[in-house]
Amino acid sequence: MGSSIKKRGRKIIRKFSRATARAGEESKEHIKENFLSRLGSVGNIKLLVFEWGLLIVALVLLAIAQAFWFAGTYAEDVFVNGGNYIEATLGDVSSMNPLFATTNSEKVLSRLMFGTLSAIDYSGQPGIGLASSIQASEDGRIWTVRLREGLKWSDGAPITSDDVIFTAELIKNPKVDSIYDSNLTNVKVSLGENSEIIFTLPSAYADFMSALSFPILPKHILEGSNPETLIENAFSSTPVTSGPFTYNALQSTSKTDEKVIYLSANPYYYKGRPMVNSFGIHTYQTREAIVSALNSGSVTATAELSEADREAITNSQYLEKDSSLNSGAFLFFNTKNASVKNPELRKAVRQGIDIAKVRAQAPATAVLDYPLLQSQIKLGSYPEIPAYDKEAARAKIHELLGDELPTLTIATVNVGVLPAVTRTLSSELEELGFKTDVMTYEENQDFITSVISQRSYDLLVYEVELGAEPDLLPYYHSSQALNGGLNLANYRNFLVDDLLLAARDTTDETLRIKKYEAFLNYWVDDAPAIGLYRPNLTYYYNQNVRTFSNDVRLVTALDRFTDVGDWAITKATKNKTP
Repeated sequence: MGSSIKKRGRKIIRKFSRATARAGEESKEHIKENFLSRLGSVGNIKLLVFEWGLLIVALVLLAIAQAFWFAGTYAEDVFVNGGNYIEATLGDVSSMNPLFATTNSEKVLSRLMFGTLSAIDYSGQPGIGLASSIQASEDGRIWTVRLREGLKWSDGAPITSDDVIFTAELIKNPKVDSIYDSNLTNVKVSLGENSEIIFTLPSAYADFMSALSFPILPKHILEGSNPETLIENAFSSTPVTSGPFTYNALQSTSKTDEKVIYLSANPYYYKGRPMVNSFGIHTYQTREAIVSALNSGSVTATAELSEADREAITNSQYLEKDSSLNSGAFLFFNTKNASVKNPELRKAVRQGIDIAKVRAQAPATAVLDYPLLQSQIKLGSYPEIPAYDKEAARAKIHELLGDELPTLTIATVNVGVLPAVTRTLSSELEELGFKTDVMTYEENQDFITSVISQRSYDLLVYEVELGAEPDLLPYYHSSQALNGGLNLANYRNFLVDDLLLAARDTTDETLRIKKYEAFLNYWVDDAPAIGLYRPNLTYYYNQNVRTFSNDVRLVTALDRFTDVGDWAITKATKNKTP
């Protein structure tokens, strides 16, 4: 059996060998007949061969050129994660505890590092932040707040209702002296049955949601700290945070009055990790120094300059965007001072100022006649403000004061067009017969303490925030005419007090409109202030970065950070998805 299989195998191998040999011979004959024997005839068709060769080369080169030419149709430069965004800010950083943020630099750090229960949303209206819901009782006195699930501090510890109550008690403590103490005046804060935070107000407040925009501090870090020395706690220099960024390092520059605070993207941020890896805050003492930083290209952007600074910026890499704010520039009369105490005198001064000439110093801004914006509330009617008449005004002023008019001290700050506006107002007042003494200050804590709090002026030219919702109580209620209050005109009218409280308390929009219409009549007749213009935020930024969207409606300048998680500075080339 075995020998039979071997014989059959040898036969198959012999047949395969003979077939292979025969195929090889036939192939040789075929090549010789159809190729080698015809090589001698190539010379007769060499031009045709050359032409075909050129055609093949041309087709190959065309294919390569086409690949490069259409590369952009399947690849594009897109923003990706990474990079360091550096913003120039004005003012020192004495503390990174947000309860004490007073300078612009400190306010920016507070916004970037700390979350709040409520926050302004993309539409410019109060929305939720760390809270998952904020609900008011029918009478508007009890507000219930629930936190989002899974909130964490930058050190990984959970953010809880205890943190909120702890922070609220710190803010209410007069020994802390927080900038947010007015948000919670006479408000009781307690823990609900299901870990809700209950805010019980002494009276109804329809817009209390806006007051919940105070930053939350970590109880597990600060519990047991002395309230009187809280600002000196180590937390002020190395904070644990809940916002989009967390503290990384502080670098001193070659100039002793400047610092760079580096923040890192917070991986625990409830909206997700920001695209930029690092956000640097470079502090400066003057706007001139910020202009120099832009011209040298050492910072990415700044919100500290105005349209008036455009000509000083020579670096073509920077673009500019202007966004309107819910703010107003006013001339406030210190109604407590004898020189401008008489409302008839204040009305005469208002009539004698060429307001169009004053507003010409702020050409890119909107006109503002009243302390309420139409975006806040739409009133049915507005009281008439008497038209400009310098001669009639001069006659009335001399009738009230005689021929010897007093010297008026006018205070303002070195911000944007305010100095130019103040100089024009001073000139207008001197044409009416007054002598003026203009005092221009840097906007810092010293100015707040020695000028604003002490009301050290006869007239104040200043910009104030008007908010997303109408609430004029801080600026014109008698209770705020004390040191530390925002009633910059020292205005006292008890009928106005009742109107402002009633407008704040009611949830009935029709009734609120009537109260504010009545208030405006008193405001025009008593003339505690003159509306000048509505300022813009002017933002200068490097053209190669992505900053806040034009769709974000700003209430304050800090609202530019609403979509900071989408800001980007690094680009990469990526293929498009078919």
